[in-house]
Amino acid sequence: MEKVKDKKFGWEVAREVEEVNPTMAARARLSAQQIKTMVIYAGAFIVLFLAAVWLASNPFEFTQRIPSEFVKAKGWVGTNNWMLIWWVILIAAIFEYMDSAGGMGYGTALTPLLLMAGFDPKQVVPCIMITEMFTGLIAGMIHGEFDNVEWKLKPMNETTRLVIVVAITGMIFSAISITAVYKILQLHKFWIKLYVAMLLIVMGICSVLTAKTFQKYRPGWMWLFASLGGFNKGIGGGGYGPVITVGGLLSGVPVKSMVAVTSFAEGATCLVSVITWFAIGTSGVTVDYMLMPSLVIGTVIAAVGAPYTTRILPEKFWKIAVPVYCCMLAAYSFYKLWPDIQKRLLS
Repeated sequence: MEKVKDKKFGWEVAREVEEVNPTMAARARLSAQQIKTMVIYAGAFIVLFLAAVWLASNPFEFTQRIPSEFVKAKGWVGTNNWMLIWWVILIAAIFEYMDSAGGMGYGTALTPLLLMAGFDPKQVVPCIMITEMFTGLIAGMIHGEFDNVEWKLKPMNETTRLVIVVAITGMIFSAISITAVYKILQLHKFWIKLYVAMLLIVMGICSVLTAKTFQKYRPGWMWLFASLGGFNKGIGGGGYGPVITVGGLLSGVPVKSMVAVTSFAEGATCLVSVITWFAIGTSGVTVDYMLMPSLVIGTVIAAVGAPYTTRILPEKFWKIAVPVYCCMLAAYSFYKLWPDIQKRLLS
């Protein structure tokens, strides 16, 4: 019994920070090492931006400017020059900040918004995957630097084990869903958006029901949520964060550490998704990376600074904010999809 009592899960550090620094002002103070780490991670995005510019010019045989509604309206059909879309930069920054601070929102909210704006799923989803891969891994590391979570391999603590379980399961199901939806079944984007919206509604309701109290820790549940989250990530680039984060809360993981676990695992899951997209591209599926530069700029400050917000605000705030935010994403997704639903009901 003593061993169980003394077991370190990896989320104790966040509560210890609040005990030692009971005010937000105290938690806002950072050490020189923490500031240096933030600068280093921010510098990594310079390399990512250069890679984004290269990809946006569609350098491969399977990449070309897809004549989506947005591209036609701008007169960009047949061009492969990279460009910046400023409103995309703005919303990417907003949703990535919420994603890295609250565990959800980037792909979940950004994907349907970009699809509604007239972009093709094969212009949106691959770019979401690549940027989320980098921002997720970097945000996860910074969460550890800011003591929102503790990553430990020897001996392996529970938060590290959760990342491995969620990431590997998510990788498998993400690869399966990308191949099935975009290569084999080639589903219409309406059904992709409807599926993600309905799932968010369910998870939003569940998140509200668990907002008042911490649940008993049930690690076995995370296999289910990881599978569902990975499947969602592959289908539409979103719907991963709400399922994993809320699933973690339902499984009894404290919210600050669960946000960190989600960020880290999402980055790893997207790695396989990116590889899968390149693989199916070489087999005949056309991909367009025109949104990459805009998305990278939008996610730079957010991915580095958001974990700082998680550190400063108290656990009790995030315990309410995360479920409420999940419900808002669910309502937003369904609202954006409602016109398409009406058209199909009346046809």
